[in-house]
Amino acid sequence: MSDTPFGFGLPPEEPENGDEGKKKDPAGGGQGSGGQFPTNPFGIGGGGGDNPFAAMFGSLNPNDLGAAFQQLGQMLSYEGGPVNWDMAKQIARQTVSQGTPDGTKDQSVGPAERTAVEEAVRLADLWLDGATSLPSGANTAVAWSRAEWVEATLPAWQQLVDPVAERVGLAMGDVLPEEMQAMAGPLIGMMRSMGGAMFGQQIGQAVGVLAGEVVGSTDIGLPLGPAGKAALLPLNIEVFGKDLGVPKEEVRLYLALREAAHQRLFAHVPWLRSHLFGAVEGYARGIKVDTSKLEDVVGQFDPTHPEQLQDALQQGMFQPEDTAEQKAALARLETALALVEGWVDAVVHEAASTRLTSADALRETLRRRRASGGPAEQTFATLIGLQLRPRRLRDASRLWASLTDARGVDGRDGLWEHPDMLPTATDLDDPDGFVHREQLDFSELDKMLGEAAGGSGKPKLDKDGPQKGAKDDEGDKDR
Repeated sequence: MSDTPFGFGLPPEEPENGDEGKKKDPAGGGQGSGGQFPTNPFGIGGGGGDNPFAAMFGSLNPNDLGAAFQQLGQMLSYEGGPVNWDMAKQIARQTVSQGTPDGTKDQSVGPAERTAVEEAVRLADLWLDGATSLPSGANTAVAWSRAEWVEATLPAWQQLVDPVAERVGLAMGDVLPEEMQAMAGPLIGMMRSMGGAMFGQQIGQAVGVLAGEVVGSTDIGLPLGPAGKAALLPLNIEVFGKDLGVPKEEVRLYLALREAAHQRLFAHVPWLRSHLFGAVEGYARGIKVDTSKLEDVVGQFDPTHPEQLQDALQQGMFQPEDTAEQKAALARLETALALVEGWVDAVVHEAASTRLTSADALRETLRRRRASGGPAEQTFATLIGLQLRPRRLRDASRLWASLTDARGVDGRDGLWEHPDMLPTATDLDDPDGFVHREQLDFSELDKMLGEAAGGSGKPKLDKDGPQKGAKDDEGDKDR
């Protein structure tokens, strides 16, 4: 199987070998019959502008036809979910093995690098103890190669991408003419298999490219790796710090601080992971598929031009619905990402600013890197319809720093106890107003509700307020 097993491209008007190409259609489909499905289901040998399967094979010579059918068979034999994740994994590993544009090739992590990462994470956790009330969230520290990063993060990508891919899989059947819908049950299944393969190829390529850019498991603000495992990529850290003029040990330690801070947050805020992934899924539900572009993709399928797949899909097939619900979903997701990244930025700066001479420079470099993204992030933007990037990172970081000054570390971190206690997008516009606003203590409310549900004899809350005759014994003692 080739590196890019299939692609999309505009087929030529006529076969390259002229009249010889027309003679290869014994069924009479081809150009003469217009390549209609009932007469010649696969349109082999014809130009078939109206027939996507004729377009697939019209330009192939006999020597290439067998290979094309083999590739198409592998693509259509997939019977899993909306994304062919086996293909995604294969393409991602192939992309990694080809190296990055700067010529850096993936390599196994040696014992010395593993030890350096473990020590950096251990020291980072020690420093973070004084900067946050959340305890360590990393049970282990690991050093990954790029290929190991791919293997470890694919389950998280599956959770992110499948909701959007499911919508595309359903839309694949809708590109057929209405009069063919009733008789095209098997063909619709084939189209959906094509959709799974399309996504598998694109996701694999994007994950492979991203593996050459990331320095840990939490670079995009989401927990992509296994829980409790702080991970750094020594090769990518070396490339990242190459032209910064900062000692490699300081770069590694600063990045270890960021990874360890993310791990603390995701380990000790149990609702946060589902909140973030749920926000992505909520946004995906409001995405509509541009079926006209999907028709173009299917109609231009050409196995002889696999390199054109990325160009075809990156034109943008997904458009968010312009509704109040979709705008709210996008704002909720962007705010959540900004709050996570802003908290990490503020906590790491507090831990590193007095210990690392390069802390300010590294902080600014990472802020710019996170804000601008890269080629792989752009691929995901066109693929799932949004950019996984905190647009208001600086605003969120300033708000968390102000909360530290006003309420202390415990007061700041206590806001993570309940999602309703967190700042909103409006609060990012008015951080001072949020910092000095009296906050509800949701932990006490949850305790009261739990006691009421358990029949503990404590005062119970109902629609009429406290029960008549109930006494607040503890309150009396305090008086």
